Order: sequence, then structure tokens, then C-alpha cells
Amino acid sequence: MHVTINGNQTELDDDSSLHQLLQQLKIAEGRIAIELNGEIIPRSQFQQQLLSKGDRVEIVQAIGGG
Repeated sequence: MHVTINGNQTELDDDSSLHQLLQQLKIAEGRIAIELNGEIIPRSQFQQQLLSKGDRVEIVQAIGGG
């Protein structure tokens, strides 16, 4: 299925969860926020939140500096 991640079209397996997406993209679940179709998804729901064809996902990573 096709979903849009940070503005880029991506092909994913059907029934992929946000957690599986992060694994596929090699993104640690540390300091990130995910917006799915305009709604912020709590970290506690990453494993059970399934993606659907045409979903829009925005992933933001917090980066510390000094």
C-alpha cells in the first residue's frame, strides 16, 4: 500500500503499524512525535496503530544541541 511519509510516497506492507514503520525506517522510538492524518498519535499506541492506504504520516525527531 502507498502512504505519504514526511511528504514522500512510500510503499509498505498491508497491515503495517507505526511501530513497524519506524523499524523499517530505522528510527528509534526515543524522542519522536508522529502525526497521522493531522492527529498526534501517543507513543503508547505506536504498536497497535495500523496504517491504511493513502495515510499521511509526519515524523518529527527532537535533536539536542548545545
